[in-house]
Amino acid sequence: MTLDRLVCANCAAPVSQGRCPVCRANRERLRQEGPFAGLNPMALIALLVVLVAAALALVAQQTA
Repeated sequence: MTLDRLVCANCAAPVSQGRCPVCRANRERLRQEGPFAGLNPMALIALLVVLVAAALALVAQQTA
């Protein structure tokens, strides 16, 4: 989930703005989860398909 879509239940502001301590803590937690934490499942599936296609193309080129 991305920060721009989250709304804090404590202060009702977007978490990306970090208005209260709860927002700031959640913003830091989401940033520490890694580079792929902000991607939605469809983007991850698309990335996986592209990687598999690239691997298959490389294998086909090596055998030809």
